[in-house]
Amino acid sequence: MRALLLKYNNYLIFFILLAFLIALKIINPSFIKSISYLSFDLYQKVFPLEKRETDVIIIDIDEKSLGKFGQFPWSRSVFAKIIENVSASNPKAIGFDIFFSEKDKQSPEEVIKAYNLIPTDVSELQNIKGHDEIFREQLEKSKSVIAVLGSSVPSHATHDRNPKARFLSKGGDPKNFTYAYEYSIGSLEKLEKSAKGLGSISFLDQTDGIIRSLPLVVRFEDKLYPTMGLEMVRVGSNQKNLYLEMNEIGIHRISSRPHKIYSDPNGIIWIRYKKSLKSQYISASAVFDGKFDGARFKDKYVLIGASAQGLFDLVKNPLGVTIPGVEVHGNVIENILDQSYLIRNPNTYIFELLFSILVALITFFLSQKMKPKYSLSIFFGSIVTVVVIGFSVFLLRSELVDISYPIFMLTVTFLTGLYFRFVEENRIALSNLQKEAKLLKERELAGDVQKSLFPDIGRFENFIYAKNVPARDVSGDYFDVVKVGKSEYFFTLADVSGKGIKAGMYMAKASSIFRTLSNLSYPLEKVVFGVNNELVEAKFKGMFVTAVFGKFNIETGETSFVNAGHESIMVFDNSKNFEFIKSEMPPIGIVKYFTESMVKSSTINLKEKTFVVYTDGVTEGYLKNGQELGADGVKKIVTDMELVTPKNIVDSIAKELDWGAEKLRDDITCLAINLKNTELVKPIKKKREEPEKKA
Repeated sequence: MRALLLKYNNYLIFFILLAFLIALKIINPSFIKSISYLSFDLYQKVFPLEKRETDVIIIDIDEKSLGKFGQFPWSRSVFAKIIENVSASNPKAIGFDIFFSEKDKQSPEEVIKAYNLIPTDVSELQNIKGHDEIFREQLEKSKSVIAVLGSSVPSHATHDRNPKARFLSKGGDPKNFTYAYEYSIGSLEKLEKSAKGLGSISFLDQTDGIIRSLPLVVRFEDKLYPTMGLEMVRVGSNQKNLYLEMNEIGIHRISSRPHKIYSDPNGIIWIRYKKSLKSQYISASAVFDGKFDGARFKDKYVLIGASAQGLFDLVKNPLGVTIPGVEVHGNVIENILDQSYLIRNPNTYIFELLFSILVALITFFLSQKMKPKYSLSIFFGSIVTVVVIGFSVFLLRSELVDISYPIFMLTVTFLTGLYFRFVEENRIALSNLQKEAKLLKERELAGDVQKSLFPDIGRFENFIYAKNVPARDVSGDYFDVVKVGKSEYFFTLADVSGKGIKAGMYMAKASSIFRTLSNLSYPLEKVVFGVNNELVEAKFKGMFVTAVFGKFNIETGETSFVNAGHESIMVFDNSKNFEFIKSEMPPIGIVKYFTESMVKSSTINLKEKTFVVYTDGVTEGYLKNGQELGADGVKKIVTDMELVTPKNIVDSIAKELDWGAEKLRDDITCLAINLKNTELVKPIKKKREEPEKKA
């Protein structure tokens, strides 16, 4: 069990992490909501709603109006005059994003109280109609809607408030699903009774202060109220009723004939904001003075609210813009009228969660199985898919799909998978390094053993000399010189197919057979016959040897040789006339010989000639200019040589190819015979160190 857990430890950790991310999404704390809001805002920023015309006009309590009428709140007579002027143009409805919760301080009765005047002294003042009454009369004459706000504490001037709209529901009780406030704050009782509608201006709390959504229906003191925008549409359409259609999960649709609005189960819609229009605003002072085109308000929904900085009625919207709070209600009215509002479907939430889990699983598993560059393309492909789905649903269905949290889940799971892959590959890399270090040590040891197999021909360098420069630790080339009598010598130069330790072992096998048979002073043909058949029996699958075998007499100069599939032998005389002798036999170690007559040998006298043989690592070796040396290159080296000796030939060829390149193309092996000087070189004796004399 423990071994199984260790083997699949990364998958176990991944599933725990995935379960945690799913639980976070289900619990949906505020910081998770803020992640989702990023995508909801992004939709509107990338594709903002643009309008040139609108059915909503805002009478703006701006700095210019404050300069005209003084500090806010103004006398109710000012608002009465504004309503009177606007109503003359026959608007659909007039809504106030303002409370009138206290009596007008400039009304006659309030002035008498403020200055403690005796009634006999102010009899004429008592007969003057109060500002609140003037305002009430205008509210009663017009299609007006005033604001009401949900509160968690009671108001000091509260009264038994009742909504103007009558709610009719089908399929259940909407009170079980609406947002509720224990108390409400509104305007004076007589003003509310005179208005045609009461509209909620309550916003849902947002941690970042951005108003993205609001409930179309709320509950104050166990009574249902429509939001300001919905109430404006109801009053403007001359409807008394609002219809609520329920389903098994809550509110499904809200209707105010002829308008139907689909909401979430709690009656919430997400506001689709347009870019602000300056033409939508008109200063309250201009309306008061009658300086406006009457056609501007005809059949329009008119909202009265404040944009002045000092009144602090400014909010942020998803477009990243700060706007007056009254414009939010204006956008709601427009959304209802042209069906441009956004919805957050509960089924979409389930789809998001399942889709996120599926893509996270696929991304993680692929990150464990595929190379990082391929899994990275899967990761970015998944993100692009999520983004395309989100924007497509937004544009085609006006639905909000959360793409931020799925991308967050994908990123976390992908990075987790990448980390596990990094740890695993590090473990494998470390294991491989250890294996490579062990293999390198073995190869170095094999190389040292192989070097010991090469003969020390320093004594014969006056008439025969050879050198091997391995391209790797272990060489696949081989040469040998065996003295078998007073004046007779066997020699060979061979190239094993393949490289590495296996080739080195094959070479060692061939060299041991050659040396054994040579020491028996067999004829050259019998030596080659024996080497070939022994290599065939050795069963080194797929391997063979190209080689030149030879035997020469230093007194007579007679030389017999066999070229078994090797490079052409270069022979030249004292005048440097060159001849290249090609191979007449296939490589050895491939086919078993049945008789020695199958071995074809040639004879040449080397008293006046030089014999040079080399492996393909010489002819195919790279020079400093990047070109191959070739047989002509070898010929040129010899031609340019003043003193022709076997050692000079071999050393010059090796020096030309082993010029300091980081890596040789192939092993360099070369052997040369010249019988002008057949004197053996005497070995240099090392001087023995004398022991220190005692004092």
